[in-house]
Amino acid sequence: MNIGVDAAAFGMANAMVAQTQDVNSVYWNPAGLVHLEDGQASFMHANYFANIAQYDFAAYAQPIDTESAWGISMMRFGVDDILNTTQLIDSEGNIDYNRISKFSTADYALTLSYGRKLKIPGFQYGVNAKVIRRIIGNFANSWGFGFDAGLQWDRDNWNFGLMVRDITTTYNVWAINEEEYNKIKGAVAGQNQDLPESTEITAPKAQFGVSREFDLHNETYLRVSGNLNMQFTKTNDLLATDIVSIDPALGAEYNYTDLIFVRAGLGNFQNVTQIDGSKKIGFQPNIGIGFKYKGIQVDYALTDLGDQSAALYSNIFSVKVDFSIFR
Repeated sequence: MNIGVDAAAFGMANAMVAQTQDVNSVYWNPAGLVHLEDGQASFMHANYFANIAQYDFAAYAQPIDTESAWGISMMRFGVDDILNTTQLIDSEGNIDYNRISKFSTADYALTLSYGRKLKIPGFQYGVNAKVIRRIIGNFANSWGFGFDAGLQWDRDNWNFGLMVRDITTTYNVWAINEEEYNKIKGAVAGQNQDLPESTEITAPKAQFGVSREFDLHNETYLRVSGNLNMQFTKTNDLLATDIVSIDPALGAEYNYTDLIFVRAGLGNFQNVTQIDGSKKIGFQPNIGIGFKYKGIQVDYALTDLGDQSAALYSNIFSVKVDFSIFR
């Protein structure tokens, strides 16, 4: 739930909280749904960790009336065909490759979103209710639930946004398959001797964003956006204290006649510890392009250009369809 959605957003380093105004607002900030004029659908596929993991997202949203809108989305992040070698050695101590099986580990999220304009001009708010499903082969699975809340303010060419994720904390309750657990309990002496915790809690996180669009004339525009991504604990983020850690993100988008888009962004600023114990600032540069024609938009992003971040590069594709083209 922290990765993000939409290749257009990834190309701008996910600096989207303030500017999002389409179907992908179901993830970035549900307050942005109020800008929809018709139904929209979005689809995304990404290969992560050099194609080891697959990440997929689909969403639909539409206006309810002139003051409000709703949306629904589904995402999956999974690693498939993992070799299960826990039974590789039989009871007589012989290696038997026929005892190797495969399993998948995957996270799923279903989100219902609602956005509405406030009576104060330029202000809108939104909320998400989400259900989380996590599966680790036959070993364990969990159910969870949580809520997000967002706010936006638009003034002239400026946009401001605030998004609080897991605002009530998000709970996942695990069910462990004890039969499978007992098979590996003694695999390594002194490890896996006790069942894992059955409750997993995700603490709240906040994102504050600012965005502005500049008219370059001749139907060309430049949008510049920035985010401050905050966690209320000490991490390896660029700015870290015992109270809050902040990871900034910056993105820019060049728009030619609402037809061709070129994007770039910097994000994921981290203090990375080197082998010799020294620290280095790592960051993730991203680039992207997009094309839009008659309500259909196709976007591509390449993340971690030049391998400046600890994360591996990823190729991301997404499609957005505005249903007004069918009316």
